[in-house]
Amino acid sequence: MPGQWFTETRPRRLRRGAALSLVFAGVLATGAATGAFGGETAPRRPAADARNADSRTAPGPSGTAPQGGTGRVPEPERGRDAAHELVSRSGDRWSAAYSAREYEGLRQALDGSYVGVGISVREVRAAARHGGDGKHTGGDGKNGAGHGGRPPRAVEVDHVEPGSPAARAGVRAGDRLRAVGDRPVTGMPVTDVVALLRGTPGADGPGSSVTLELSRNGPSGAEGSWHTTLRRARLDTDAVTVDRLGPGVTRIKVAAFTRGAGEQVRKAVAERVPEGSGVLLDLRGNAGGLVDEAVTAASAFLDGGLVATYDDEGTQRALYAPRGKGDDELPVVVLVDGGTMSAAELLTGALQDRGRAVVVGSHTFGKGSVQMPRRQRDGSVAELTVGHYTTPSGRDVEGRGIAPDLSVDSRDGATERARTVLSGLEPPS
Repeated sequence: MPGQWFTETRPRRLRRGAALSLVFAGVLATGAATGAFGGETAPRRPAADARNADSRTAPGPSGTAPQGGTGRVPEPERGRDAAHELVSRSGDRWSAAYSAREYEGLRQALDGSYVGVGISVREVRAAARHGGDGKHTGGDGKNGAGHGGRPPRAVEVDHVEPGSPAARAGVRAGDRLRAVGDRPVTGMPVTDVVALLRGTPGADGPGSSVTLELSRNGPSGAEGSWHTTLRRARLDTDAVTVDRLGPGVTRIKVAAFTRGAGEQVRKAVAERVPEGSGVLLDLRGNAGGLVDEAVTAASAFLDGGLVATYDDEGTQRALYAPRGKGDDELPVVVLVDGGTMSAAELLTGALQDRGRAVVVGSHTFGKGSVQMPRRQRDGSVAELTVGHYTTPSGRDVEGRGIAPDLSVDSRDGATERARTVLSGLEPPS
């Protein structure tokens, strides 16, 4: 399947005008996509959908956001008229229009690199320091108090990329981000915060500066604030991380299906999982990415067979895992949540339908459409839906999502339950 095929998770209405939201949720790492690629990432999802959404950021397959790092939000970029016209005629909520410069940012994100300072952010309740349940509350995306009179959401540093400008300046996970440039960010949607951190593609490139106001609790519990000016850099991201959660449990976390992520999963299964161990495949907050990368990841656990089917503008096609390359006896548990979207849902559905994994967590997002980018004469790019995929058993994910085999809403509780389930699984005789 061509590498340019990818599933996207941002509805068109979030991408018109000045803002091009990210899906590097933790980050496209991945603010997303997106989600999301390493720093400056945030979960990408429609504002109205807060269903079991997790606040942690994770890389995702979307492009960069064009708001400026000075705090000024520029006017919509010109040069994408042809793509906008095509998208507006489509009437499809998942289609999107990019200028040539914006699409270059998307391409770089899908290749696993971005320009930024190296932090991932999440929303937390502003009323209590490190308080609350840490879940993304959704809401209407406006500043100020949330639904039901709740206090405005604060922005907290979720992760700092080692060796990044933010790491060298001493920024830590858990620090509160108060302002970017001259823009206070408390109550601001994290996608907009991500955009400010990354700056305007082309204008705020490597070496451009951005000033952050942060705060941190001291040893006495008192909160102190400070300003630091960072220079953006081009940073590479790793969408796949591997760690041990104890005897017999190897966690493979896939933040986004950027280029090469599928082969990283296969390599991790082949080289990093000890004999007698099982895999906890963590797809929480994974906003999707390249479809062929998800199929490659599936092939790490399947010895051939169907992964998904999809319609390509009316033509039915099928995606298969190659034979002789997957470990079909390795015990697997998949962790999912409301931030598990598109290509991550394709992988989850394949392993669930094929009886290769127990799925633990909360209901996934429900995005089963596939987009293809089409370059226009003026250089703009229209990203158009060309079809929908179904799981091996014929389930349509669009608007429905995937229900876990074992439902656990709490993030920590889901991880512990997944470990328990994994310990009870044995390779087939």
